[in-house]
Amino acid sequence: MAVDEADKREKYVKPLFQLTEQREGIKDLQMETAVVGNSTRYYVMAVTPTRLYSFTGIGSLETVFTSYSDRAIHFMELPGEIPNSELHFFIKQRRAKHFGWLSGSGIYHGELNFGAQHSSTSGDENFVENKGFFDYSKLGDSGTKPRSFALSEFHFLLLIGDKIKVVNRISQQMVEELVVDNTPETSRGIIGLCSDASTGLFYAYDESSIFQISTSDEGRDMWQVYLDMNHYAAALSHCRNPFQRDRVYLVQADAAFAAKEHFIAASFYAKMNYILSFEEISLKFISIGEQDALRTFLLRRLDNLTKDDKMQITMISTWATELYLDKINRLLLEDSTGSTTNSVAEPNSSEYRSIVNEFRAFLSDSKDVLDEATTMRLLESYGRVDELVYFAGLKEQYEIVVHHYIQQGEARKALEVLQRRNVPVDLVYKFAPDLIMLDAYETVESWMMVRNKLNPGKLIPAMMRYVSEPHAKNETHEVIKYLEFCVKDLENKDPGVHNLLLSLYAKKEDESQLLQFLDTKFGKGQTNGPEFFYDPKYALRLCLQEKRMRACVRIYSMMSMHEEAVALALKVDLELAKAEADKVEDDEELRKKLWLKVAKHVIEQEKGVKRENIKKAIEFLSETNNLLKVEDILPFFPDFVLIDDFKEEICKSLKDYNSQIELLKQEMDDATRGADNIRSDIGALAQRYTVIDREQDCGVCRRKILTVGGLHQVGRSYTSVGHMAPFYVFPCGHAFHANCLIGHVTRCSSQTHAERILDLQKRLSLMDRKAAKDNGANVNGESIMSTTPVDKLRSQLDDAVASECPFCGDLMIKEISQPFILPGESDEKASWDIKPQPTPQKILPMTMSI
Repeated sequence: MAVDEADKREKYVKPLFQLTEQREGIKDLQMETAVVGNSTRYYVMAVTPTRLYSFTGIGSLETVFTSYSDRAIHFMELPGEIPNSELHFFIKQRRAKHFGWLSGSGIYHGELNFGAQHSSTSGDENFVENKGFFDYSKLGDSGTKPRSFALSEFHFLLLIGDKIKVVNRISQQMVEELVVDNTPETSRGIIGLCSDASTGLFYAYDESSIFQISTSDEGRDMWQVYLDMNHYAAALSHCRNPFQRDRVYLVQADAAFAAKEHFIAASFYAKMNYILSFEEISLKFISIGEQDALRTFLLRRLDNLTKDDKMQITMISTWATELYLDKINRLLLEDSTGSTTNSVAEPNSSEYRSIVNEFRAFLSDSKDVLDEATTMRLLESYGRVDELVYFAGLKEQYEIVVHHYIQQGEARKALEVLQRRNVPVDLVYKFAPDLIMLDAYETVESWMMVRNKLNPGKLIPAMMRYVSEPHAKNETHEVIKYLEFCVKDLENKDPGVHNLLLSLYAKKEDESQLLQFLDTKFGKGQTNGPEFFYDPKYALRLCLQEKRMRACVRIYSMMSMHEEAVALALKVDLELAKAEADKVEDDEELRKKLWLKVAKHVIEQEKGVKRENIKKAIEFLSETNNLLKVEDILPFFPDFVLIDDFKEEICKSLKDYNSQIELLKQEMDDATRGADNIRSDIGALAQRYTVIDREQDCGVCRRKILTVGGLHQVGRSYTSVGHMAPFYVFPCGHAFHANCLIGHVTRCSSQTHAERILDLQKRLSLMDRKAAKDNGANVNGESIMSTTPVDKLRSQLDDAVASECPFCGDLMIKEISQPFILPGESDEKASWDIKPQPTPQKILPMTMSI
């Protein structure tokens, strides 16, 4: 029937299911639901005096029980008779956790898992797990069966007579016995027990009273119960404090230790913190010689320590390191060959490889807590060089790692270490000499790979060590390869690098690379820098020492020592000397001198031979492009040479001289005529004049040039005609008053030039006044005589003001860059602005009515 408080109507009862195979009545019933997707699954348990039925299904209750009309019913049957069979669910957090069935032979109980989907043999879904059975014989009362019972989380409450006995559900031991002594005398005793699932309270009741049974932390000793039953996982889950957990670990550890399962015991001992000390546990393993188990204990103990226990972590890690080393050595000593070296006699020994790999993993995990010096000393004392190198790499002690690989001859591995990002570049320079001797190719390739990160100048000592060793002729010279890479690809400017490369070229038998290097000026095209970076004096000394004469000639030439270059080239190759002599183009005298050296050498080489060879030497003159004449080379010939051998050259030379003399005569005649013309021009200059129209205006003030009056007089030193002001007239026809011209030029010239003009004008005026005072003035205001200083100042002023017409010369051209409107003419500019005319106001007629 559906129970609804809000619905006060009469309830209708509908039968769902009826047992037909036996006539026992159902004594108790429990139900639980669970949501499965969008549906509800029902779990129903019902008991009779001898059977426990279970029903389950999805849908409604009616649907669930209807489904059992055509399938078998799942039930559990127990023998025995009891009149008051009961079924209870223990509910926690609104969910049934386990059940108990009071049957005739005992209490059948188990855990409920409504989420399980395990199929039973009957086809029904079984939701009961960890089943158990409590036999009444354990109560001590023979043949006495409980009249009622209640189920708590860990206990059964059994009503036997007037007593309530409390039995632990897990250990099935009676833990307490309660006697109800407050029942009225007229009462026939406690009738039954019940519980309140929502509050977790238990009650006993008789005909007229209800008694509350109080529980207080019933699970406080469950860890001990599970521990006594050796259910360690359950015991740990019920521990309330670290001491209880230590007790559980101790029992497990002691059991494993007694069973000689020392590794398992070590793991459990490592979890303990209070009951046994670290020293006591360590001595347990030391006393029986279990070093491996002790190592396991130390490692597990490290896992349980916190970051604050830094000292303990360091000490335990160091001890574990020594135990690892001891284990590795013991494995080596157990080898049948008796080998005690670092290499294992049995390379396929899996145990050895495993412990070494485990030790390396331990070093990697503990690198931050292990003391570096102590650990390295331990590894060194046990002879574990490989592990020492590995740990040094972890601690970024790359110097040790690289040194080890070099000792082992493994240059590639050493270079791989040096190529790491966090390796200091100083280590590359430090180990460069050893690495280049060990594997020159790989070393140079690694240098070239990092490009500009290395300073080639600091690698010179290593390269010099490589150079000092003998090498096969066909062997690739790695240093030359690297230096060429630096010079050509990296455009290195270090003189030391260029000097070293030049010295290596000089030592090679083939001089072509040396000459090519000298001709390639790597600094050419760069601003404010030399064309080559090597030291030419060092290069010259080196080439002379190695007898590389052609290279010496090139160096002399680059040093502008052309005489020395030609002199040395004559010892090597005549054509080379000729080419060097032709290189001098700017200095004709030096070029002739160099060709004379070549000519002297040629003539001296032809001494004492046949006449045709002398003629061949004379033919050399044609190669000089008429730079040398026969008279230049005659002093080089011996006295006994016949004149016939020079006949043609002498005649040719005389003809050249004759033509030159004629040319000089003509030039002298032209010069004489030019001088006569200049004299006539100078004579005519004194009589030069210009006709000025009477209407001619001044180019500045626009007044007549021939204006009568003294308005434009600048001084007595100017020559005036009557009362006219002094003026300037230019060949172009422009005329200016003196004052106007001075003002215009001063205004348009630079500040320095204007100040000079004003200074000359001022000095000239002062000297005019002085002359007038000393000599007196005539009626026309003209000076009686002109003094030399006055004429000099007037000449300077004329040069400064009237050297060219201001309208036709450079002054007018420079005015192009000046603005049309000067900064001081802003008012004039504003006066030309077009302003809007004000609109006249219209007066509208207005009529007023009174």
